[in-house]
Amino acid sequence: MTTATANPPTPQKVWTEADLLAMPDDGVRRWIINGQLREQPPEFPEAKVTVRNRHHSKIMSLVATALTVWARAQPKPRGAAYSGEIGIRLPGSSSTVGADVAYAPPEVVAAQDDEKTTMLDGTPTLIVEILSPNVTLEQLDEKVDTYLQAGVPVVWVVHPTRRTVTVHRPGREPELFNVTHTLPAEPQMPGFAPAVLDLFE
Repeated sequence: MTTATANPPTPQKVWTEADLLAMPDDGVRRWIINGQLREQPPEFPEAKVTVRNRHHSKIMSLVATALTVWARAQPKPRGAAYSGEIGIRLPGSSSTVGADVAYAPPEVVAAQDDEKTTMLDGTPTLIVEILSPNVTLEQLDEKVDTYLQAGVPVVWVVHPTRRTVTVHRPGREPELFNVTHTLPAEPQMPGFAPAVLDLFE
């Protein structure tokens, strides 16, 4: 008498940056968390190109502008602000993400190698995620956790309709700020303390 043995589970595909870059530009936001693909459907599925709503785009522009103005006032060598779903290869992990806005410190900017990747290769000082109508709480929490675990010191989550900014830092409770507040300057970005209202108007 023979005993049937269960088939071993099929190994789960480990996604890479090359796989991500080979995907079509079909309006779906994609990123890799610990080697696994995550997808966010487009807000406007009827569109033939990647589009964002104007409120989201305006906030992204205002945040990136505030960062750029501050960065340009710093002594050289300077860091740099990036926006528009900037691709980020997080070191020490199998995660490749896209962020609405990010600020990279001078040493990360200096270390970029366009022959290796056009993504931002390194750990940003600040990553900003702007909530979209089609993002789930689980997706947002996973991304924030991934950033913090990768050593990103500060993560902002911007809520367009409530006009709030939630500041996340490793090992600390999140802090919520509204349009009556000024965001606190971080030790890694001295002097960068924009009024929350300026990120919406």
